[in-house]
Amino acid sequence: MDGQYGDSTRSVKAIASEAVPGQPVGPSPVPAAAFHLSSQQDDPLDAYGRSSNPTWRQLESALAQLEGAASALAFGSGMAAISSVLRVLAKPDSTLVVPADGYYQVRRYASEYLAAHGVTVIPAATRDMGAASAEADVVLAESPANPGLDVVDLHQLAMQCRRRGAILVVDNTTATPLGQQPLSLGADVVVASATKALSGHSDLLAGYVASSHAELITAVARERLLSGAILGAFEAWLLLRSLGTAGLRFERQCHNAAALAVTLNAHPAVRAVRYPGLPDDPSHRIACAQMKRFGGLIAVELADADAVHALVERSGLLIASTSFGGIHTSVDRRARWGDEVSDGFARISLGIEDTDDLIADIEQALG
Repeated sequence: MDGQYGDSTRSVKAIASEAVPGQPVGPSPVPAAAFHLSSQQDDPLDAYGRSSNPTWRQLESALAQLEGAASALAFGSGMAAISSVLRVLAKPDSTLVVPADGYYQVRRYASEYLAAHGVTVIPAATRDMGAASAEADVVLAESPANPGLDVVDLHQLAMQCRRRGAILVVDNTTATPLGQQPLSLGADVVVASATKALSGHSDLLAGYVASSHAELITAVARERLLSGAILGAFEAWLLLRSLGTAGLRFERQCHNAAALAVTLNAHPAVRAVRYPGLPDDPSHRIACAQMKRFGGLIAVELADADAVHALVERSGLLIASTSFGGIHTSVDRRARWGDEVSDGFARISLGIEDTDDLIADIEQALG
């Protein structure tokens, strides 16, 4: 029955507490660093806050449900989740493919840390991911890629990896589990930043790993324990309670993105627009095959950096901010962070404002 529920129902159901009379309906935080121990040799499930916490377990259960995974692990940030998985999977003398057009910190981590420890790192554009992964042991794909929003055929890539015995890790941050489920397409592991649309309020950092491979989850949990890359109990609770409205928020963000993409695509001040939901987007066909929703991000190219700044200054609703997925519509000029894009390239993250208000505001700001 769960697979027949809509996104908001799935989101609410994922965080539901057990129906016990007299107990809270909503999740409750357990901000504990130490727990009482028994007099027996065997330690209880919760003994020390770096190894386990009841709030983590409820959050991880919800994340696993949303991703269609057997298990999930919460981390202190998306990069903590990604780097922990890569430390487990990418061993010395192995070959790792990473997105050349994806999140730049992942490339930096791979080149500055993993390569120095004997891992051969191959950066590949999303459109070339299949060819580049032909000799890989581990493939990390990001779809849609951030910030250019190219899409890779995840099922095809998964089958290619499986034939070779390679592990496919998919960063599902931009699509979210409400937009696509990489595990159902054949991926081995999902990693994501929950800082973005799942938490949705731009007020916490979190990440997670989801998989149905028990041995891999066990190894990543051990890595989290030893490295200490944990999520605080209070942040876990904030994320857990935010998940309940994720379906509503993401639906509005996707609706706003689709409407704005059409508007920008026809505007004379805009040089180029990328959004997988546009029928003429290069990734549209593949996106339609594997995505339930096309996401809340738009990539847009204006004349130059001044045009991007002017857009924000003339707007009454847009904010200049990095990251994405929050309730406010934000603009991030990506060249300032070192992405190989033009000075006028901007990533627009759609918020939950009323669509007509947002479109009118941006049209007048563009002039």
